[in-house]
Amino acid sequence: MRATRTARLPLVMTAVLVALTACAGPPAGDGPSRPTDQTRTPSPTATPIDPIAAWVDERMSQLTTEQKAAALLMVHAPGTDPAPLRAYVDAGVSGLILMGDNVPAGPAELGALTAAVQADPEAPVLIGIDEEGGEVQRLPWDGEPGAEGLRAEPPAAANAAYAARAGTLAASGVNVNFGIVADVTADPDSFIFGRVLGTDPASSAERVAGSVAGEQGLVASTLKHFPGHGAAPGDSHSSVPSAPLTIDEWRAGPALPFASGIDAGAELVMTGHLSYPAVDPAPASLSPEWHRLLRDELGFDGVVVTDDMLMLQHNGLAEFADPGENAVRAVAAGADLLLYVLPADPASMGISIDGLVGAIAGGVQSGRITAEQLDDAVERVLTLRRTLAS
Repeated sequence: MRATRTARLPLVMTAVLVALTACAGPPAGDGPSRPTDQTRTPSPTATPIDPIAAWVDERMSQLTTEQKAAALLMVHAPGTDPAPLRAYVDAGVSGLILMGDNVPAGPAELGALTAAVQADPEAPVLIGIDEEGGEVQRLPWDGEPGAEGLRAEPPAAANAAYAARAGTLAASGVNVNFGIVADVTADPDSFIFGRVLGTDPASSAERVAGSVAGEQGLVASTLKHFPGHGAAPGDSHSSVPSAPLTIDEWRAGPALPFASGIDAGAELVMTGHLSYPAVDPAPASLSPEWHRLLRDELGFDGVVVTDDMLMLQHNGLAEFADPGENAVRAVAAGADLLLYVLPADPASMGISIDGLVGAIAGGVQSGRITAEQLDDAVERVLTLRRTLAS
């Protein structure tokens, strides 16, 4: 999805003029023309400029550090009044997540809400929703089956269901679906069991790829919850579940559905607040090593979005009590987009947009987040937003 940074720099076109000496042939009837003594040199072929990359570079050149920090946020405000949501957009966030409390009576009303929060036709705000079907479904009018129905059907059924679901979302102005669960487990007692598309890595991988293919061209697809919640017993909404697997066991199992979805073209991967201590004791959402594995081993070059950052505070561990510190750790680890399902009064959770922006900008100033990390994250987010406009 993303070109290298060097490819995004403006290209300077230098005209190369090759002097060609014309050899005037003799008049007709005086014999053949003499061969020229000069070899013609073909003009070099110019590398085409990527218009999306050029736009992103131009936009980024206009942003302050604080504006870049704000661009890494995706937030929620309750209710069907678009004004609080639009206020967040006007404050510079890149995304909004719609929960059940944002869903009005029907598709037309939802379309009116999403239209009211859009402010920049050149870079639409990312409007995301958890529309998996089944256990996790926000739209009452989405009649497509969820995971429990799809995992008993051939992969083509997942493709068809997610194509229809994506069409429903796109028709109401939602452009990102947090709807493809790439976790895998065969344990019916697992927190995530009712939401997985397969009970073994191979069957999950097939249906994940089919789901991504179904959403292509309609909404941006998200794979969750990397590196795999099925191997980590417990609920990450209230704890940091731990998976007992080694890195090689992860590669042979939970990694496969994510690799399949990435190869199918998923634009986003959501990191989970869950730990694989043999790899890194930190939650994956705050782990530089898991971000490295996602980029380097699985080849993902799209947007890495965290699961709801408030979940870290809800687990009651002192290590995650400071929302500003959590934000800095996430960006420093490699996250591009930080997700916050905020209540009507974010201050009740010790959070404000200004506070999060200040924490991230302060992390850059202190060197905990490098300027290159910040720019790379903003570049990926803006690239996705610009792509959705085209």
